Amino acid sequence: MMVGLRVLRGGLAAALIMIAVPVAAVATASLVSSQAVAQTAASIGVEGNRRIEADTIRSYFKPGPSGRLDSARIDDGLKALIETGLFQDVKINQAGGRLVVVVVENPVIGRVVFEGNKKVKDEQLSAEVQSKARGTLSRAMVQSDTARITEIYRRNGRYDVKVEPKIIEQPNNRVDLVFEVTEGAKTGVKSIDFVGNKAYSSYRLKDVIKTRESNFLSFLGSGDVYDPDRIEADRDILRRYYLKNGYADVQIVAALTEYDPERKGFLVTFKIEEGQQYRVGSVDFQSSIASFDGNSLRSLSRVSVGSIYNAEAVEKSVEEMSIEASRRGYAFATVKPRGDRNFEAHTVSIVFAIEEGPRTYIERINVRGNTRTRDYVIRREFDISEGDAYNRALVDRAERRLKNLDYFKVVKIVPEPGSSTDRVVLNVDIEEKSTGDFSVSGGYSTADGFLGEVSISERNLLGRGLYAKASVQYGQRTQGYQLSFVEPYLLGYRVALGLDFYQRKQLASTYVSYDSKSIGFSPRLGFQLREDLNLQLRYSISQQEITLPSYLTNCNNFGAGIPGSTYYPTPAYLGAGGDPVNPNGGPNFSASNNCFADGEASVAVKQGLSRGAVTTSALGYTLAYNTLDNNKDPTTGILATVNQDFAGVGGDVSYLKTVGDVKLYTPIVSDVVGVLRLQGGVLTDTGKGIRMLDHFQMGPNLVRGFAPVGIGPRDITQGTYQDALGGTKYWGASAEMQMPFWFLPKEIGLKGAVYADAGSLFDYQGATSLVGSCGGTPLQNAQNQCLTVGGDDGLIRSSVGVGLIWQSPFGPLRFDYAVPLTKGKFDRTQEFRFGGGTSF
Repeated sequence: MMVGLRVLRGGLAAALIMIAVPVAAVATASLVSSQAVAQTAASIGVEGNRRIEADTIRSYFKPGPSGRLDSARIDDGLKALIETGLFQDVKINQAGGRLVVVVVENPVIGRVVFEGNKKVKDEQLSAEVQSKARGTLSRAMVQSDTARITEIYRRNGRYDVKVEPKIIEQPNNRVDLVFEVTEGAKTGVKSIDFVGNKAYSSYRLKDVIKTRESNFLSFLGSGDVYDPDRIEADRDILRRYYLKNGYADVQIVAALTEYDPERKGFLVTFKIEEGQQYRVGSVDFQSSIASFDGNSLRSLSRVSVGSIYNAEAVEKSVEEMSIEASRRGYAFATVKPRGDRNFEAHTVSIVFAIEEGPRTYIERINVRGNTRTRDYVIRREFDISEGDAYNRALVDRAERRLKNLDYFKVVKIVPEPGSSTDRVVLNVDIEEKSTGDFSVSGGYSTADGFLGEVSISERNLLGRGLYAKASVQYGQRTQGYQLSFVEPYLLGYRVALGLDFYQRKQLASTYVSYDSKSIGFSPRLGFQLREDLNLQLRYSISQQEITLPSYLTNCNNFGAGIPGSTYYPTPAYLGAGGDPVNPNGGPNFSASNNCFADGEASVAVKQGLSRGAVTTSALGYTLAYNTLDNNKDPTTGILATVNQDFAGVGGDVSYLKTVGDVKLYTPIVSDVVGVLRLQGGVLTDTGKGIRMLDHFQMGPNLVRGFAPVGIGPRDITQGTYQDALGGTKYWGASAEMQMPFWFLPKEIGLKGAVYADAGSLFDYQGATSLVGSCGGTPLQNAQNQCLTVGGDDGLIRSSVGVGLIWQSPFGPLRFDYAVPLTKGKFDRTQEFRFGGGTSF
């Protein structure tokens, strides 16, 4: 600080003392005013004012009906002056039968400075405090600002924070306001306990809530930081979890928190009364609207007799029924669910009552708190607008959609009465958050080696709700870049338009003999048919070109006849032993030095090489059904997808490719999750023949324990690289059990898995033998351009294995060790496999 400046020590104590001075002045002034002779406000004298006009000070003294001031009104004026916060001291004196108001003005703030803050930036604190530069210093405001800064730090998990305000005097009645912050260490959650839970273990419930226990990896996240708002939200998450799973009587009685000085953290305990689990006994519909048949909404019900009662499914059913009633012209119809419990049978009889609701209209929709996001981006999530009938189900849906956008920290829609009894105003209060991401990713897998990616993305581009991403990948075997853009509301309709442009290069490896380079562009349209059902239509055009090392193609030129060359002559030049003979009397070429010594690519691969760059133009769609409870770490639900692509809309190839994949997750016993997966695909020739490169290639993605492209038809021609040819049909089935390691802390995120896989890839339909037979020597095979297919027998491959799954702070990682039980003669195995990556 500057030399010669005097610091008013004991900031808060000094503030309290200085507040006490005007309070004493009130009593003094009351005494003086009670003795004063009544007079007019204009006759009051003012002393000590510098910036504030005397008439402004006199205006706080309001005369009575007679135009004179009595003692009570003088006392009121004095209090009003003190409450303005403009003065350090106010006194009323009597001089010569005249009242004189003596004021000491509060100084002007020159600067507001924060010292010692490292975890919270100056800009954030400046936006939160009320004291501003060039404003008037108010002791009460300084105290409020001190409390606000403390609260900000506590919201960030630092309960040991200390904030001390200091006032540094400057010339000309100016001061600098300094908040000295001692941040302290983060205050974490040391333990989370559950009392009263019987249906679900504490281990399982810890996975449901957002709060986490502190551990040695907590510095990579913030879930372990104590946040009372998050813990309160966890109460609601727990309640909804139980209601979703049939516990209609559940109560989360309390969420108790206690600070433990020894452990320097909080102990959190949730008290639960579960009640009994209920099933649906019956589902009925009742309509009090004469012209409306309630049973016509039965197809929209997501609950069925005999199923476990699911409050979430009931809510979604009510929403869809309300919307359907509105579409039929019953704008004010409301659907109210009623559940009648049978405590002995543990069933709930659900009745959906359709009633004529009050005729209330939406007068206005106010959007508040958006500084960056355009109003229309928020308003388009509503299926109702100003002037429409008020429908609570549609309002709830809009609130859920706004939260799902992931643009905002807080979204709350609060209705309030309008200008008349049949009008309602909707206030949409939001708090924005950062929507841009920059990430550096790294990963490794036994198939693709090391891979790095740098990407930048924006979910709310220009505040217009647009999505854009650019990424660059560089790895041992994979290199490329991708640009993506999404307009979620095409032409104002709830249809997402996506544009993708990419270029990718895949390098040869021990599994594949050739390099491939692809460049493509794909526009797509996305439709959300329901919350759990999505349809995507797409068109893609791409160009692919493959290259081979020279040593895998050096048997292609025949008849060179040049000594020292690796090229062989035509059959006319072959001697009796199969060795080439120089007709001009030159030396023979030894078969031991022939071009097959280092292998030769399959004819199927060479065909792709000879065609150069091949263009594929295709139309396709994806239909996805998703009821997973958690997309990252699911424990229950179904994820089913169907993909079809028709290539032949122009381009050089023509086929129809159909792929289906279904994953079912279900709890088996406490904390043990069963996973059943079924998958299959068919590739159909539609007129131009099918390239080997268009076939399905399978390995551990179908049956673990096999190498990449290690399953199915293969070129076994003598002397070749034995490239995988792929197949036009495949199927696969997998059963897996995932279980936690109960002896390890939940927050570590480790799970084990045991599994069994089975599947098959078959029916290669590419080129086989172009000329002659393939039973001779490698040289003869090269001359005849032969291809011998092995392993295309439809044999079922199977394996069993164990896995380690880690939801780590570095991203999801998985280690698998699988042992093939049945395999083909020419299949290639890989018992250990590892894959994973991260963004940081």
